[in-house]
Amino acid sequence: MSNKAIATAKRTKEILEKFGFSFKKSLGQNFLIDVNILEKIIGYAEINKDTASIEIGPGMGALTEQLAIHSDKVVAFEIDQRLVPILQETLSNYPNIEIINEDVLKADIKSIITTHFKEDQEVKIVANLPYYITTPILMKLLMDRLPISSITVMIQKEVADRMAASPNTKSYGSLSIAVQYYTNARVVMNVPKTVFMPQPNVDSSVLHLKLRKEPPVQVENEAYFFDFVQACFGQRRKTLRNNLVRHFDSILTKQQIESLLTESEIDGGRRGESLNIHEFATLSNTFYSATVK
Repeated sequence: MSNKAIATAKRTKEILEKFGFSFKKSLGQNFLIDVNILEKIIGYAEINKDTASIEIGPGMGALTEQLAIHSDKVVAFEIDQRLVPILQETLSNYPNIEIINEDVLKADIKSIITTHFKEDQEVKIVANLPYYITTPILMKLLMDRLPISSITVMIQKEVADRMAASPNTKSYGSLSIAVQYYTNARVVMNVPKTVFMPQPNVDSSVLHLKLRKEPPVQVENEAYFFDFVQACFGQRRKTLRNNLVRHFDSILTKQQIESLLTESEIDGGRRGESLNIHEFATLSNTFYSATVK
């Protein structure tokens, strides 16, 4: 199967020429041309014949083809209408693929899962995501509380590092907290630019997110918690105290902020990057009670 795979430079060029396809920079189109990388992604995602797969941005179908070979059924969201006839041809040998020409950010994925997959089937998301819109897509997938077990995505290396980062590292920030609230995150593989057509300007990584059954912390209000964490990283070089004074400018006095920090037993002289998710939850809940309740 591999020698005829879509994911080769030769076959990709043939398809591009046949359909007169030109890449749209605005859609961040970089197609994978290395079957080995795709097979590794399938392995890290733990795809098998019982699994239902969702793909975002199938492009010419390189990853879609491998998902169809290894999983029970694939639903792929493609926003670019020009690619739909190409996909219908390149994937015509696989009856277990459904292409949906829709923007995944606007899609009702829950109802699509109900409609297209078997009841109680394990659903996994696997994708080579466009770099310019990685974070909004992943946050939507997580915040929609979909009945999925994992997300395995090829994304910009720097963003993958931020999502999987630990406290006291340069990459650690509010995005790390948001992703780790919903998942166990780890970078499973780094990928060179050379396996893409056209080659992107940045290196890529494969990020594996295993969905948690329950968040690791209890927060009074999720939206408030994420907003609060963002405020604590407002200016990275500044202390928690300074960032919170700025954030609660017209709501709390400096003295009130100081007493809430004392109540939380967290030193206001620390920086946001030194706090773990449990400390952020304690702090956020204390401030929530004082400012919202």
